[in-house]
Amino acid sequence: MSTHKPNRPQHGSNQTQGARKLLSSKISGGAAKSSAVKHSAREAALDVLIRVEENQSYSNLLLNQVLQKHALERADAGLATEFVYGTIGRKNTIDFFLERFVSKGLAKLEPWVRCLLRLSFYQLHYLDRIPDHAVVSEAVNIAKRRGHQGISGMVNGVLRAIIRSKAELVLPAALGDVKRIALGHSHPEWLVRRWIRQLGPELTEQICAANNEPPHVSIRANARRRSRLELLEQLQGSGLSAEASELAPAGILVQGAGNMALSPGFLQGDFSIQDESSMLVAEALEPRPGMTVLDCCAAPGGKTAHIAEKMDDSGKIWACDLHEHKQKLIADQAERLGLTSIQTLVMDAAKLDEHFAAESFDRILLDAPCSGLGVIRRKPDLKWAKQEAEIDAISELQYAILSRVHRLLRPGGVLVYSTCTIEHAENAGMVERFLAEHRDFELEPLPAEAFASVDPAAAAAGMVQILPQQFHSDGFFIARLRKRA
Repeated sequence: MSTHKPNRPQHGSNQTQGARKLLSSKISGGAAKSSAVKHSAREAALDVLIRVEENQSYSNLLLNQVLQKHALERADAGLATEFVYGTIGRKNTIDFFLERFVSKGLAKLEPWVRCLLRLSFYQLHYLDRIPDHAVVSEAVNIAKRRGHQGISGMVNGVLRAIIRSKAELVLPAALGDVKRIALGHSHPEWLVRRWIRQLGPELTEQICAANNEPPHVSIRANARRRSRLELLEQLQGSGLSAEASELAPAGILVQGAGNMALSPGFLQGDFSIQDESSMLVAEALEPRPGMTVLDCCAAPGGKTAHIAEKMDDSGKIWACDLHEHKQKLIADQAERLGLTSIQTLVMDAAKLDEHFAAESFDRILLDAPCSGLGVIRRKPDLKWAKQEAEIDAISELQYAILSRVHRLLRPGGVLVYSTCTIEHAENAGMVERFLAEHRDFELEPLPAEAFASVDPAAAAAGMVQILPQQFHSDGFFIARLRKRA
């Protein structure tokens, strides 16, 4: 069973998001510069695409590794990033068009050749500021280096045929909603069909379109060091383009700053890199100094650290995760931010009630393992790797954890349940199922000030679903449950 509690790109390096925003200003110059620059970006992108294709590896993790290995300059890293995310994100539309130009079919090609054609088609069809001749020339050169004369000739012929047929590369007019949205916005048909059932075709198309847009780079001010306003003024004073988030009270959006994880402010603990939707989880929990808090599935530790900051590092937070290697991620966050109230524990969240005494926590956060369908913008390969049957399986895991950890909450305490998905069965459906079987819990309004930008009626009812197109942030679900005293 596959579960998704991703190491989202913002937690490691925001090169994988922010670089895409540099592209519009870099491509026009990059296309006219030396072929070595373009070649290195394409080779780096191709390396990632091949490994994703062959090993179903996470693109964001691979991209960070490859960018470091190739030591690309910032503009070139931005180009490689766009190539990777764009090619993966548009894969089924690209394949739909490519099939008519590859006589023996894409499936019969070697994986690296298939990836090279996809990468080249993405540039020809979706990036209008790279000259066609440059795309063909570099693809042929790569094919010569990696293959033989026959392959390079085939690549040359296919790409030139595509260029001649550009005006004909349109989707058929008589497609139904499922196929039209799936091909038009490159999502698997099963997922589009499922979302249309739940949300309708118009909203589904908006979500799918938003999933193909580059994500914001957002940071969370560490209130123990300086206020959001103070941090914002400091960033702007240093020449960065920064503005306050409309969604998250502690959030700041930054543009064109490169890898924020390498900046002095990050290293000295002035801020953390986190999606705006994710920042609302600690706001929903409303932890206070001196409390005892349980974070059931804490890695990589961004929400844990936010909780500790809101508690002014006074009290105790148990940050638990199933995987031992992720314990260090949480500890590293705490150390960087100077937080001493966080203690880590490696344990299956479904067994935490065997380790801790009943009713021993004032607050519990269950940021549950989920299908991750709200973070497709950051991890486009996820939509191709995920299978519909996994949603039912992950829902049962979520319920197994929820139906046990609730015992650890004291009467009058608050449990926040959250996911980074937009799937009903994992979100509102999960909460409704839990409440039907646990009459000692009730939904409680989310903090009005922190959730002022979200649907007021939903926030007042105690649970909100943030969709990817609403604030250009991750799709996220947050529910606040109180245990009756």
